[in-house]
Amino acid sequence: MEFIRGIYNLQPHHHGCILTIGNFDGFHRGHQAIIAELRAQSYSRGLQIIVVLFEPQPQEYFFGKDAPARLTRLRDKIKYLETAGVDVVLCIAFNKKFASINAHTFVYDLLIKKLGVHFIGIGDDFRFGARRQGDFDMLFNMGQQAGFEVIKTITYTEGGRRISSTAVREALKNDRLLEAEMLLGHPYRISGRVIYGDAVGRTIGFPTANISFQGRKTPINGVYAVEVYGISDRPFPGVMNIGTRPTVSGLCQRLDVHLLNMVINLYGRHIEVVICKKIRNEQQFASLDALKYQIINDVQNVNNYFKLTTIHQHSY
Repeated sequence: MEFIRGIYNLQPHHHGCILTIGNFDGFHRGHQAIIAELRAQSYSRGLQIIVVLFEPQPQEYFFGKDAPARLTRLRDKIKYLETAGVDVVLCIAFNKKFASINAHTFVYDLLIKKLGVHFIGIGDDFRFGARRQGDFDMLFNMGQQAGFEVIKTITYTEGGRRISSTAVREALKNDRLLEAEMLLGHPYRISGRVIYGDAVGRTIGFPTANISFQGRKTPINGVYAVEVYGISDRPFPGVMNIGTRPTVSGLCQRLDVHLLNMVINLYGRHIEVVICKKIRNEQQFASLDALKYQIINDVQNVNNYFKLTTIHQHSY
């Protein structure tokens, strides 16, 4: 799969395609169904599949700290899309200049002139262009004039409920991990590069690998049993805290994961943490000793969990 950052990096061979546009946050079962439809169209028409997405996600640009929690980092979106059979991902920087482009210009300059689109699949709630003036009807009418086809993708439901990134966030926020996995079609995972932390875990005997969210929020909070990928060809069990670490006066949400029964330097590595089971909520302790005793209990609980659970290889 080819990853292109920025419209200016498009080349002539990208002209002529099957296309969809969206956030693809979480890459849930609805997203997977959209790509499956595009694959069928690509096979019958002999054209490449291009997915257009944005960084930051539009709501992150407009609402900042009040934007919905991010489910999936760009790196993981790319992996999911590649595994699903997408040929090209075009990532557009969502900034003031791009946000001011009107819907007609967006369609004509990018979709028609640059990409030579033949077929577009979008959700029924899709909006685009300055002030969200573009919708399915506008896109359909422009397609009639320019010679490309536009369809609304089916809204997928489970138990009468729409499968969406919002539904996934709600399930995760309320500790309904099995429901989130059902909506996603895969276990929820968080990935990132291990950074240097404040070494508090090491000083109390539980060294951790730390991942920063770079100011973005994630929908879960607390202590979890996890599987950690990116160390070797198999996952390792661990106990993870995700939160602000109030006992040590932390300010920003951060991921700290302690590997069970092993010590290894992970600084600089990119790891993936698959969320398996919630152990407890994050809480503030009166002292580091009290925190240490609680972590001992957490480690025991997670060890007991993994004694009863087989670690499975989770692929994208």
